[in-house]
Amino acid sequence: MNVEESASRLVSWIKERVTAAGCKGVVVGMSGGLDSSVVAVLCQRAFPKTTLGMLMPCHSNPEDAEHAQLVASRFSIPTRTVVLDAVYDTLLGVLPDEGDDPATKSTAQANLKPRLRMLTLYYLANRLKYLVVGSSNRSELAVGYFTKYGDSGVDMLPLGDLVKREVRELADFLGIPRPIIDKPPSAGLWPGQTDEDELGLAYEALDDYLTGGTVSDDLKQKIEPRVRASRHKFQLPPIAEIQD
Repeated sequence: MNVEESASRLVSWIKERVTAAGCKGVVVGMSGGLDSSVVAVLCQRAFPKTTLGMLMPCHSNPEDAEHAQLVASRFSIPTRTVVLDAVYDTLLGVLPDEGDDPATKSTAQANLKPRLRMLTLYYLANRLKYLVVGSSNRSELAVGYFTKYGDSGVDMLPLGDLVKREVRELADFLGIPRPIIDKPPSAGLWPGQTDEDELGLAYEALDDYLTGGTVSDDLKQKIEPRVRASRHKFQLPPIAEIQD
């Protein structure tokens, strides 16, 4: 991958998408992680005066906000902070506690966080006539590692054709602070959560699989069921055909 050329293409692509939509700029959630930091810097290059970074902590690790602010300061990205702790707690307090499976309860509660962030981003986007830019990469998308109508609820995905290692290369080229590049990837859904622990495989191995590298049968057996199980996340809701 020619990193400089890729960065230039992505900046142009963001400009084209926003202009075609008749919008003025972009809003992007800044989690303090690698992917959102890269996307925020690409957006700032595309729209230096009309890029807004949103920090939306929801019982989050304070380091995440520190890293997001570090990127915002280094690249002069205006930000707003909306603390979602109380909204999340209130919603959990009024939702019925149905079901008796602790695993589904944990997943349902964790997924509320990206869905609340999606609502926040679209509120600001509507007010400003901006588009919402997401940060999912090809590796995450391939195995459905995102929340339906949460972090996938966006208008565009600039990194959707890049595997995780390519995003790291792009981060290096853009000058993303080293602590952000080096820290374990995490969606910040609960304390100590990391992407690779939750996926049960390393991004490096997943990237090899997606780019045609040599991988073991055991790895394929971990990845391919995830790919099949996540197909519904990419499809519009089915419409029943009942009329002749």
